[in-house]
Parts: sequence; structure tokens; C-alpha cells
Amino acid sequence: MSELTLTVMRLGFLAVLWLFVIVAVQVIRSDLFGTRVTQRGSRRGGDTGRQQTGRQAAAAAPPQQRGQQAPPSGGRQRRGAPTKLVVSEGTLTGTTVALQGQTITLGRAHDSTIVLDDDYASSRHARIYPDRDGNWIVEDLGSTNGTYLDRTRLTTPTPIPLGAPIRIGKTVIELRK
Repeated sequence: MSELTLTVMRLGFLAVLWLFVIVAVQVIRSDLFGTRVTQRGSRRGGDTGRQQTGRQAAAAAPPQQRGQQAPPSGGRQRRGAPTKLVVSEGTLTGTTVALQGQTITLGRAHDSTIVLDDDYASSRHARIYPDRDGNWIVEDLGSTNGTYLDRTRLTTPTPIPLGAPIRIGKTVIELRK
């Protein structure tokens, strides 16, 4: 074998080795810090350049893009209506998402609004969305282990009472004022 061929093979091996190291570091970084989710623009023209980690609650697309209707009162909440979604149990305890008329997706997928780090959660586990009357509805998206609303397994989209626990695996979520 010529000296040139041997040198090219060594450089190629070195390049493949560095590529492996870079990919391994990126995987470890995403496991430690979560993936970056870009906040989508809202219909009011919010800040679209800001980024948040996957463990933080990111705002979802406006309801018109998701096929949902906005609350009827033109952005104003009715009295006694919930204003936030709070994770009360699980690895994301304390996480809060403001309810602004958008669909909230729950699951292990990185593009979910709330990314669940739970072995019992499916990639696209459930969604919570407002109906035309301003009530919030929870729907199981065909998950393997099910979604429970106050100890009842969901089979159809169901309205969520204020403070009722929604259980997905080890994670419990509630609507609050």
C-alpha cells in the first residue's frame, strides 16, 4: 500500500471518529437539557423568535391552525373559567401552561406542548382544547396506557371540571384559575 493511501485512510478514520464523538455529545446534551422547541407565532403577533427547552411549556399554534375554535368572548375569559394548566405530580411537577385558547398536546414527542418524560406515556398521548362554549375538553389520542380523568378512563372527548386530576402514567395535570 502506498504512503498516500495509508494517510488518506487514517484521515478518513479520524473524521468518522470525530463525527461519532460529536453525535454522542449532542445526544447527551439533549438528554440533559431537553430539546429546543421554537415558539410558534400567535394571532396577536407575539414574539416568534424566542426559544424554550422541551421541558418548559411552549405556546402552541393558534387554534385556527389546529382546526379548533377560539373562545367566543374575543380573547376574554368568562368568570370562573380556568386560566392555567398545572402539572401537580410527576417529573414536571410545578410546570404551568397559560390557557389562551390554543390546543395543548401531551406526550413524549418533542413537538408536544408538554413533553412527558414518562415510560407510560405515548408519543402523542392526549390533547386538551377549548370548545365553542369556552369549556376545556380532554381527548385521549389512542394511547396504549390510557388517559384518566378523575379515575375514569377516557374513551371519548370529555369536558374537564376545574381542579379535576388528569392522569397520564405517573403525571397528573389539573386546570386551575
